Amino acid sequence: KQVDACVVGADRVCANGDTANKIGTYSLSIIAAHHKVPFYVAAPITSLDVTLESGKSIPIEERSAAELISTSRAPTNMPCWNPGFDVTPGSLITGIITEKGVIERDENGKLDVTAFVKKLTS
Repeated sequence: KQVDACVVGADRVCANGDTANKIGTYSLSIIAAHHKVPFYVAAPITSLDVTLESGKSIPIEERSAAELISTSRAPTNMPCWNPGFDVTPGSLITGIITEKGVIERDENGKLDVTAFVKKLTS
């Protein structure tokens, strides 16, 4: 059976369409792109943060290395990085679904979250 689309959530959406969500979301977006499956993010309006220009500005919570080490057979002193979220670039997102409408690419191919928010508040 063919997949028609992939839809994920987001904890934060930046002005350029970059999004932060649980670990694995970015990987799913890459897989969707590889298979030419549209990749949508569903998020409430309250998750749209146009004060952040891009995903580079999103603070990523780092969880304890012990959280991973204790559930594996890895050496207890092994260094590891355990982020709580990952950032999916807007370039991999087809559209952003909100309760007020869908943010689609503009004539320049960009996800203009700022313009969408301005329309809602004007």
